[in-house]
Amino acid sequence: MRSRLILICVIVAISLGLLACSSTPTTPTTPAAPSQVSVEATCDDFAANQHISKEVTVANGGSVTVTLCSNPTTGYSWDSPQIADQTVLEQTDHKVVPPAQASGVPPPPPGAAGEEEWTFKALKNGQTTVSIEYSRPWEGGDKGTWTFELTVVVK
Repeated sequence: MRSRLILICVIVAISLGLLACSSTPTTPTTPAAPSQVSVEATCDDFAANQHISKEVTVANGGSVTVTLCSNPTTGYSWDSPQIADQTVLEQTDHKVVPPAQASGVPPPPPGAAGEEEWTFKALKNGQTTVSIEYSRPWEGGDKGTWTFELTVVVK
């Protein structure tokens, strides 16, 4: 009787050991890249650092929106974005957003900063950079006072 009990214990122990060894290993999954990504840099950001670089990952076919502080009343404006690899990313929209006014609050003073917003579409997997300079565009005007560089990884 005692030998049967020992035999049963040995069989159970071996079975549990085999079960533990035979479990299917799990492979870690990489989270999917988001289809819409927003990036912004405020006037305070540029006051702290005149040259800002950021990186984002977006899904193939997705979009990236870049919003930057802008104040055309100062004579400065953002140059057209320079896209290093236009087969990976293309600009689809650009708009100037005036200073915001909350309801019940007096309007912002003349000359208050607003924003400029660009939208880009991811065309294929890869990586590219978008570079934009804030300058006074006329001859002899300040060039590259602020610069913004965005590395875009499309997956």
